[in-house]
Amino acid sequence: MKKISDHISYKEATHSAYAKQKGIANKPLASSIKNMERLAEKVFEPLREWVGGPIKVNSMFRSPELNQAIKGAYFSQHLQGRAMDITSMGGKTNLEMFHYIKDELDFDQLIWEFGVEPKWLHVSYKSKKDNRKQVLITQRKGKYYTWADCKNC
Repeated sequence: MKKISDHISYKEATHSAYAKQKGIANKPLASSIKNMERLAEKVFEPLREWVGGPIKVNSMFRSPELNQAIKGAYFSQHLQGRAMDITSMGGKTNLEMFHYIKDELDFDQLIWEFGVEPKWLHVSYKSKKDNRKQVLITQRKGKYYTWADCKNC
C-alpha cells in the first residue's frame, strides 16, 4: 500500500466520506503528494512521536471540486496537500498537541478549531524559508467564520 509517511497511508491522506458519497474524485497530483510527504515529515511524524501513539487525520488533501463542494476556503492549503486537520486519539489532548506544535515544531499555520479546548487542529507546512508561524483561532460570527490571532493561546 502506498504511504505518505510511516504512519499515514495514501488512502488516509486522501479519504473523504463526503467525496465518496458524492462521487467526487480526490486524487492529488505528484506535487501535492510531495507536499503531503513534507508536511508529514516535518509536523505529523515528530508530533506523533511526542504523543506516543496514533493521531486521527480528519482531512489532508482536497481536490478543487471537493473543496468547493464542502465550501472550503478558496485558497485552502489542503488543495496543495500542505495542510491537515488532526484530532487526538487519547495519547495527548488536542490542547496539548496545539501547544507542542506551537512551541516545538516549525509550521506555516496552526489553527485552534472551535471550543474551550480545540475540537481539532489545522496545521500546515510550506518550507522552512516560507513558514509564517501564524497561530489563529476560528470564531463563528452568525453564519460566517473568522480567524483571530491566537499567539497568546
